[in-house]
Amino acid sequence: MIKGYSLPLTPKGTSNIVPAPPWHYVGNVLAIEYEAYAENIAAFLPEGLEFSSNQCAIYFIEWQYCSEFGEEHLDPVNSQYKETIVLVSANYKGTPVSYCPFIWVDQDLSLMRGLIQGWPKQLGETYITRPYNLPSKAASNLEKGGKLGATLSVKGRRLVDARITVNKKTETLPNPTFAQAINLRHFPELVLGRHNQPLIHELVQLKSRDLHISPIWKGDAILNFFDHPFIELSDLKPTKVKNSYYFSAALTVDDLSQLEV
Repeated sequence: MIKGYSLPLTPKGTSNIVPAPPWHYVGNVLAIEYEAYAENIAAFLPEGLEFSSNQCAIYFIEWQYCSEFGEEHLDPVNSQYKETIVLVSANYKGTPVSYCPFIWVDQDLSLMRGLIQGWPKQLGETYITRPYNLPSKAASNLEKGGKLGATLSVKGRRLVDARITVNKKTETLPNPTFAQAINLRHFPELVLGRHNQPLIHELVQLKSRDLHISPIWKGDAILNFFDHPFIELSDLKPTKVKNSYYFSAALTVDDLSQLEV
């Protein structure tokens, strides 16, 4: 009998791209709040979500992951990846939520985990300045005036360029946040005559647990989006750049909620 949590299913069940949950994560986060055109945000929202405000956020994250019984973090190629997440504000039945129209990762296992959760993951290259608590011009220390940068490139083209300067510590997380985002889980149908009838098309909400946040640094930001021949990210480009944040986060994922539309 073949087995496993995800494809490929095999006799031993150890070759699947994604092992069974729970999935444990820890990562360093560079985030920037910004505003975009209201009509463009509304156009990206699926049925069941309503426009809330023009508030958005972009997250650049270096993650490290392990499964419940695995030690993937001791084999870094199976554990580490970087991603860029774009979130917009929305309302679900009168409750403020976040929705993810775009997200890019650089590992197949992260992409597969994301599709299971409803994150619309694609492959892309994210790079983030790493701070070090050492006396060096290259260190980008987390202190007043510390500067960090981040970029996103997709298929050989740069899509996002970001620079931040941290100024003070805060207790406030970026808004909107990703910990309980609502996603659209979608899996299409290939059978002829049913291409417009997806096998799965539903709103789901992530149910993360055991969330831990490090001290949060807040500051100013410069954020630029660039045009792409077919990726519509520039439709959500900033009209106003607001606060920046840098912090570390840890959480566990093993559940989600299927939402009524």
